[in-house]
Amino acid sequence: MTTFRATKRSDATVQHPRDRVWEILTDPAAVARLTPMVRSITATDDLWHWQLVSIPVLGQSFALDFTERMTYDPKSSITFAHAPQGEERAGTDGRYDLRESGTASSPATDLSIDLTVSVDLPFPKLAKPAIQTTMQGVLAAMGAGFARSIEKELTARR
Repeated sequence: MTTFRATKRSDATVQHPRDRVWEILTDPAAVARLTPMVRSITATDDLWHWQLVSIPVLGQSFALDFTERMTYDPKSSITFAHAPQGEERAGTDGRYDLRESGTASSPATDLSIDLTVSVDLPFPKLAKPAIQTTMQGVLAAMGAGFARSIEKELTARR
């Protein structure tokens, strides 16, 4: 097994109040429903266990799961750190930051996410460029899909 890593940082301004954005980001069922490639998220206290759909990598498919310890600074930030439960081959570490950026009549939230994904796969180190390219593509697709979905969800909740 070789450990591969990919990092992603995204920043966006959503035209919705911070408390509504916070509600979604702290709801594991909503995050799972809105994020492509996530089969489910189950929460037990501050631990969120993520199950992903099978993801193809170099001709093989991997259905990964991982557990994250969530730490909250209410309506300001969410920090997540890999807290392995059993034999997990994947994990993430990072944080969401939320900041009010609109006006009273037009509320908005600056939202950023910074994360690093690590995964142990049965490939040699020389496969690193191809696997990291795949990982970056998966992260980009998940992020873009989540951005579209959270906007629709927030608009529907108005």
